Amino acid sequence: MGRRRLILVTGMTGSGKTTLCGIMRESGLRLLTMGDVIRELARRGGVEPTPENLGRLATEIREEEDAVAVRCMEMLRRMPEGLTVVDGIRSLAEIDAFKNSFDVILVAVHASPLSRFKRLTKRGRSDDPVTWEEFRERDMRELGFGIGDAIAMADAMIINDDGLDQLRASFEGLMERLGV
Repeated sequence: MGRRRLILVTGMTGSGKTTLCGIMRESGLRLLTMGDVIRELARRGGVEPTPENLGRLATEIREEEDAVAVRCMEMLRRMPEGLTVVDGIRSLAEIDAFKNSFDVILVAVHASPLSRFKRLTKRGRSDDPVTWEEFRERDMRELGFGIGDAIAMADAMIINDDGLDQLRASFEGLMERLGV
């Protein structure tokens, strides 16, 4: 029996990763979200899930290089076998951690900063920015984790500036290319 296959999804905040992963889940793929690890750590620690607190917690945990990936891999090992999507890759260290245990395909989702900002201000999650300055600060934090490197190393790129129908079509094309 071969190693478990994963589709790792990366992209800047608001690029459409969660929407793409929702489409993937609808198609029958299992989904694990790395951001949920951070939110769960906050919940267990009694930390209010504000943008500042979650950002600080994410920075602290990621100082351990691939700590979020390691926690996700523990969860993956408890899940049923089969192609699984991991949403929220932020660094080459995380990618390498997954590659050591699984067969991976890295998919990057890209959208312009203005598109991403508009999406985030509508989304309404507790850690979403409400001002352009907060948005830029979050982008800089994410880039500091190495997300730009992860995006640059993607096996496939999905551009998501043209709406949900185009995102679905891009997903279908990706699955066809992957033979899924």
